[in-house]
Amino acid sequence: MKINKNKLSIASVFCLSIIIVIGMMNGCKVPESISSKSGAQLWGENCNRCHNAPDPKTYSDDHWDAATEHMRQKAILTDMEITKIRIFLKSAN
Repeated sequence: MKINKNKLSIASVFCLSIIIVIGMMNGCKVPESISSKSGAQLWGENCNRCHNAPDPKTYSDDHWDAATEHMRQKAILTDMEITKIRIFLKSAN
């Protein structure tokens, strides 16, 4: 059986496009598991997953801004998650 590479490529692009569109539609909704959690809960669950998180009083607000931005990208956190975590960390200062 001979496979036409052009038809296979078009089908692959179409399927990938559908997956991306569905992902974008679902990405606009904030999962309830995130929206119902406090910044302290999210901090404990996400930061302690890879390392021992320092006491929130350890650093200044500016440091927490830089650290959380770095970790937002590295840990693939949503905007809502990182905002809640920042508010929690800064509340200790």
